[in-house]
Amino acid sequence: MNPPTTHYEFLGPPGALAVSLLVPATTYALFFACNEQNACIPALDTDRVVAAVSDPDWWRALWDTEAALIYLGWYVFCVLAWAILPGDWVKGTTLRNGEHQFYKINAFSTFLLALGIASGIIFNFGPQSFTILYDKWVGFLTASLLMSAVQALYCYALSFRSGTLLALGGNSGNPIYDWFIGRELNPSIGSLDLKSFNELRPGLILWVLINISMACKQAVRRGGIQNVTDSMWLVLAFQFWYVADGLYNEPALFTTMDITTDGFGFMLAVGDLAWVPFIYSLQARYLAFHPVELGPARTAAIIGANLFGYWIFRGANNEKNNFRNGKNPKNLKYMDTKRGTKLLISGWWGLSQHPNYLGDLVMALAWSLPTLFDTPITYFYVCYFLALLIHRQRRDDEACQKKYGDDWIKYKKLVPYRIFPYIY
Repeated sequence: MNPPTTHYEFLGPPGALAVSLLVPATTYALFFACNEQNACIPALDTDRVVAAVSDPDWWRALWDTEAALIYLGWYVFCVLAWAILPGDWVKGTTLRNGEHQFYKINAFSTFLLALGIASGIIFNFGPQSFTILYDKWVGFLTASLLMSAVQALYCYALSFRSGTLLALGGNSGNPIYDWFIGRELNPSIGSLDLKSFNELRPGLILWVLINISMACKQAVRRGGIQNVTDSMWLVLAFQFWYVADGLYNEPALFTTMDITTDGFGFMLAVGDLAWVPFIYSLQARYLAFHPVELGPARTAAIIGANLFGYWIFRGANNEKNNFRNGKNPKNLKYMDTKRGTKLLISGWWGLSQHPNYLGDLVMALAWSLPTLFDTPITYFYVCYFLALLIHRQRRDDEACQKKYGDDWIKYKKLVPYRIFPYIY
């Protein structure tokens, strides 16, 4: 039931260790390279970097007790909301031991509650009352990284109890690699599934709250919410809609590779809790100290780009989710496999193997365009996301080749393009 892992990803343990160090370093670097004290020009000043990391005071400044306690309180709030707010329980996909994981659906309700509380604070005490996420950015980031490492360590230790179903990719026997990639498939505390909980709640909702805090900071500096720039409103609206859409369609998460295949280790923990809220909000943070006025024409063009990406993203995901749930309202074509399953070969899924990735990338570009082109740093997210999705596509291709064999070769002849139709 738990065969040993024989194939490494990320170049094995050395790569896992390198990524585990590089991800926190990158999150800090993007802050120190792009803040209101510099021009956000990506030039590496090695003397300055060496001087900073050699100074004990610099390291101590990364920790902020108040920010850490607030972050812990935020995480506890998310857990309590999961436990208290009503929600249906849905059954996940069949696991290889024949069992199912069950998930409580109330992420969207948690989101609305958090927004209601934040709105009440701002309405009653003004935008200056909600700038703390901007003012204590580094402290909150450090707290999220610490939470990620602790959860990964806890889940790794928990995975050694008897009867645990392990992830096929996380049972190598190497502690560093298994801690990073995730050893247990579905670590839980009681009925709380840690993987799906972290995927949707603490980091994803915090991303929106950070954006709101960035808008509040800009409002304070520019004399009121009425003076918040059109570029900031676009970033808030685009990313708010993306998060709301994901939380509202929470059941769609349970058929993704993260949930069905990957274990829960530092890779997913740091991605969910630190990378998503603190990297994805880079555009809003930049606009907080570097306001940009777009005007009607550029605003309309950027809105059009985002809507185009969303049309692809949501249309493709709806086709996939309907088909996986036994529905086919568009009468899409499919091919049967020897495993008894079916693969879509028309609609969005006839244009490329991952049309949802294409929509995601178009939206990612639209989120960065409001910052214009004074710095390339605000386009880091687009470049990173492209690399991530290509990596995911290759992982999926390898997994499907093993799963479907000759049928997968036949499928790739019918749908040859991986992400970008007629290009890649």
